[in-house]
Amino acid sequence: MEPNQIAEILNRPLSQELLARDFTRLAYVAKDGTPRNIPIGFTWNGSEVVVCTSTNAPKLHALRNNPMVALTIDTEVHPPKMLLIRGRVELDTVEGIPAEYLQMNGSYEMTPEQRVHWEAEVHSLYESMVRIVVTPTWVKLIDFETNLPSPVEELIQQRAERARA
Repeated sequence: MEPNQIAEILNRPLSQELLARDFTRLAYVAKDGTPRNIPIGFTWNGSEVVVCTSTNAPKLHALRNNPMVALTIDTEVHPPKMLLIRGRVELDTVEGIPAEYLQMNGSYEMTPEQRVHWEAEVHSLYESMVRIVVTPTWVKLIDFETNLPSPVEELIQQRAERARA
């Protein structure tokens, strides 16, 4: 997929709405060769998806061996809205707490006092973290109104062809 096609899809209002959500599902190949798909907090910086994790997270070994990932950001309503992203990760170890980690956890409902306590806990727990930066290489936006999954589009086309025959 060309970068301008990726940017056009990611700049659509629905994509921007989904990119403002709290969680994505990160799919990768684990070190034992089997697939993993985990919910994880994220933030969108305008060109990349940023996920932060502990320096001892098992996914880091897997991502070093195979940096290709898939992300799904979706809604829980009908019809579902989905943003599918495939990309390559870069791992960046950061001393202390990355700003993105605090930012991605900023939409939870916390009182100011709870937020102070939470941030103190985070700072006491992590000496460093790893930023997992995903650069999109392929994207698809599905809203089941104007954009459908490719196999469904194919079935609709086949049905139309049968009706014409």
